[in-house]
Amino acid sequence: MRTELVSEPGDPGRPNEDFASIGLPASGQGGSLVVLDGVTPPQGDYGCLHSVSWFSARLGGALTELSVSLRDLTLTEILSRAIRRVAETHAGTCDLSHPRTPQATVVLARWSATEVEYLVLSDSALLVESTTGEVTALLDDRLARLPRASLATDAVADATVRNKEGGFFTAAADPSVASRAVTGTLPRDSVRALAALTDGATRWTEKFRAGGWSELLALVRKEGAQALVDRVRALEAADAEERVHLRRSKTHDDATVVYVEL
Repeated sequence: MRTELVSEPGDPGRPNEDFASIGLPASGQGGSLVVLDGVTPPQGDYGCLHSVSWFSARLGGALTELSVSLRDLTLTEILSRAIRRVAETHAGTCDLSHPRTPQATVVLARWSATEVEYLVLSDSALLVESTTGEVTALLDDRLARLPRASLATDAVADATVRNKEGGFFTAAADPSVASRAVTGTLPRDSVRALAALTDGATRWTEKFRAGGWSELLALVRKEGAQALVDRVRALEAADAEERVHLRRSKTHDDATVVYVEL
């Protein structure tokens, strides 16, 4: 098995709000990966004493532990339990009903000798390469399908589509959101490799159109996860001057890549 993990902040002067881990049980049987992209809140009060990076670390740590230790639970149940655990740690000090209470996107995958389970919530991505070389992007595309008007401002998005029916969902303080995730199971012997990426890394494909999902995975396999992040940074730097891709809210974003060859 080959594993690789790279996570780089968009701004060296700010904490990285992403989280990434690879869990390999002491038994040597199976494993799991976790990738979270913490959602940066707008300026102002968001009802919580804690930072987004604090939340990502707590939720990511809980997901890593539970996905490895509780093999009898589904990934949906694990996400629900992890959200509840984190919420209980700060419910007494923070307003968890605030629409911008700390939250994150989630990619969670777990493999055993017979199967590969996956869960995707919001706009991070999980790429699956089959033993025949075909690459499939497992995505929760609800955010991408929303009318641009519903995302015109933070206030409009928070009031109408963030964690609301007909909108999109992230892991925040409500355990029931786990049931909204995209989930599935694949035969282990049909999967060659997995790559989980936050949208700071998927920009290479989704924003800059430098290559498709197959090309992205091939780049990570051949040159490494850091090579992908470096290429994204170079494209961002050029675009910062030319201002061609105007849909980006940040010049640079936290970028995380986890790669596993099974």
